Amino acid sequence: MEGWSRLTILSLLSILVRDSHQGQFEQGIFNKLFNHSGYNKHERPISDETQPITVTFEIILQQIIDVDEKNQIIQTNIWKQLKWNAYNLQWNKEEFNNISQIIVPKTMVWTPDILLYNSASDDFDDTYPANVVISHEGNVLWVPPGMFKSTCTIDITWFPFDDQKCNLKFGSWTHNGWLLNLTQEGDTGDTSNFIRNGEWMLIGLPVKRNVISYECCPEPYIDLTYTIHIRRRTLYYGFNIIIPCVLISSLTLLLFILPPDAGEKISLGVTILLSLMVFLLLVAETMPPTSDALPLIGIYFACIMMMCSLSIIFTVIVLNFHHRSPETHSNMPRWIKHVICGWLAWVLCMKRPNGTTSRKTLTQRAQVKDFKMAPLVEKSRSLMANALDIDDDPRMVNGNTAGFLLKVEESMTPPSMRNDVTSILRELKKITAKFRKEDEESDIKNDWKFAAMVFDRLCLLICAVFTLGSTIAILASAPHLIT
Repeated sequence: MEGWSRLTILSLLSILVRDSHQGQFEQGIFNKLFNHSGYNKHERPISDETQPITVTFEIILQQIIDVDEKNQIIQTNIWKQLKWNAYNLQWNKEEFNNISQIIVPKTMVWTPDILLYNSASDDFDDTYPANVVISHEGNVLWVPPGMFKSTCTIDITWFPFDDQKCNLKFGSWTHNGWLLNLTQEGDTGDTSNFIRNGEWMLIGLPVKRNVISYECCPEPYIDLTYTIHIRRRTLYYGFNIIIPCVLISSLTLLLFILPPDAGEKISLGVTILLSLMVFLLLVAETMPPTSDALPLIGIYFACIMMMCSLSIIFTVIVLNFHHRSPETHSNMPRWIKHVICGWLAWVLCMKRPNGTTSRKTLTQRAQVKDFKMAPLVEKSRSLMANALDIDDDPRMVNGNTAGFLLKVEESMTPPSMRNDVTSILRELKKITAKFRKEDEESDIKNDWKFAAMVFDRLCLLICAVFTLGSTIAILASAPHLIT
């Protein structure tokens, strides 16, 4: 019974298929076009072989997958759209139940060999062998999609504020212009279905038709060159490279604010310089190794690194001034005293501790070391006179020890007393000389420390102006800042 049931079902299906008019009409079209007409897929479908077949070409850009700056390759998802008319693929649709079009495999019909000339793919042509749509009037539509890798000359001059123009050159590989007339669909490619890219913004997709004749061959060669005009989005690079670089470069100014006695000025400068080197290496990894142009951000890094290096040199000079002493430098040169401690300090509105900012006061300091020691000598002489019960001698006002000793000899007869007084006066003279020397050394050290302070302030202003000026100049020269 089961065998008879299966046989009945198969018989009914065969009857239904035999009575299906739609299958018969499509089959009739296939027989008419490919079996009974002598159609040959290897010949150009044109009635006059002396005339070229016109192929209308257009690309539909779906997505920009990747732009490899280092290898100078762009990877895109593109649909190629080709249209032409085949005179031997026509039928009267009224004879076939008004069927106006059929879909056939690519291997059954003639298709133009339009390839991407500047392909960088291993297989050269990565298009999918899609089916072909044929209308009853002989119009053929073929839309093969593909993932294309093509060469693209990357211009890194304005990186990361750069625009790139990548050309896609399409043309027939074997047919010249006398055999195949390649024309474009419009002035631009189709970007209506473009998928937004997070790194690049699509500006345009213009097309140019080129007809080139070479000296070797009289026939022309036609190609269509589509230019993918894209602009880099700078938000990522702004937050991850530019802003950290500006902040790190601003830390260089702390070198001149940190006191010299802290002992960390040089180490801080070297640390900042190494940090800038790390960011420069990160940028260099994405750039192609070319000497044709320097990227804008590379120029900025070079300026900041040069400023950081100069700040370290300035810091060394400041520390050298700050730690000078009479043991290494007996006296300050006159030009340093007048130019740095005098005129430059007045310009920078700097003053010594418990001093003024007057230029006259800073450049012409009175030498009053002897007057500073006079009260000490006078006090010692008065104490000695009171101890010996004698009057003060005016001859001691200017430190005349001999006159005072004569006065002592007149008032004191015992020799032992005279020897004691002489020893006391000699010790007082040594103490006075020691105090005078310490005062002179302190003045010399203070002069060098003040010169270091003035030079430190000058370097702070120079580096601040250089950092701010270079940042504004680099950002102002960029074609665009935010995209």
